[in-house]
Amino acid sequence: MLRTEHGLSERRACAAVGLERSVYHYEPRPTADGPIVKLLLELAWQRPEQGFGKLFRRLRRLGHGWNHKRVYRIYCALKLNKRRKGKRRLPTRCPSPLVVPEAMNECWSADFMSDALWGDRRFRTFNVVDDFNREGLAIEVDFNLPAPRIVRTLDRIAAERGYPRKLRLDNGPEMVSVTLAEWAEQHNVMLEFIKPGRPMQNGFIERFNRSYREAVLDMFVFQSLSEVREQTELWLREYNEERPHQSLGHLTPREYLLTQKPEISSNSWV
Repeated sequence: MLRTEHGLSERRACAAVGLERSVYHYEPRPTADGPIVKLLLELAWQRPEQGFGKLFRRLRRLGHGWNHKRVYRIYCALKLNKRRKGKRRLPTRCPSPLVVPEAMNECWSADFMSDALWGDRRFRTFNVVDDFNREGLAIEVDFNLPAPRIVRTLDRIAAERGYPRKLRLDNGPEMVSVTLAEWAEQHNVMLEFIKPGRPMQNGFIERFNRSYREAVLDMFVFQSLSEVREQTELWLREYNEERPHQSLGHLTPREYLLTQKPEISSNSWV
C-alpha cells in the first residue's frame, strides 16, 4: 500500500516501515499436519479415556510412521492431554502377624463390603469383629458410610464393651481419614493398617465377610435398606449365639467368651 500510494520502490518502502524484504515476500507453506490432526481427533473421540501412549500405538497399528515427537506436539496443541493423577503415598505398613488375642478388646478388625438392591442402587456395609472370639460386633448398612458415621458406630460398640487397644484396618479413604485418627488418639486406640493388596493380613474380618455374603447378601434379593438391616440383624444374632465355629472348638462366640477367664483388655478401664 505504501509503495503504490507514494511511488516508492519496494526496498525504500520496506525501509520506511522497518520491514525486512524477506518478510514482505514470505508466504506460509501449507501445513502437513492436517492428516495427523484429523486422525488424532477421531481416535480421541472414539476412546476419550485413552492417553497419548495408547493413541500413538493405535496410529502405528494403522500403518502411520509419524515421529512420536511430532505427534505429541500436535496432541498437546489440540489440548488432548489427560491430567496425570498422582499416586497416593502411603506410609510403610508393617502390621504385626495375625494371631489370636489373649483377651477380648485387645484387637478389633474392621472392613467394608458393598452390594446392590434390586434396582441396582448400591449400598455399603461396615463390619467390625473382635479377633479374640470372632464375635461380630456390628454391621452398619447404608448407601453412604463416611468417616463420622464410622466413628459413631465404634463409639456405640464401645459403650457396651469398652474401647479396644488396637483396631486393624485396610487403607480405604474412610480408614485413613483425619476423623478416625483423632478418634483413635482421643481413646488411646492404636490403628494398625495392613499392606495394600494383602487382605489376608486382616484374615479374621475377611472370613467374617465371606460368611455374611454367603448367608445374607448372596442368599436374598433386597428391595430396600430396611430389608437388608432386618436380615442382617437376624443373621448376626445367630452368628454370635447359635452358629458353632470350628476355630473356637465348635462353640459359638458368646459361649467361647464365657469359657475364658474374665479378662478385659480395654482402654476404657485404664
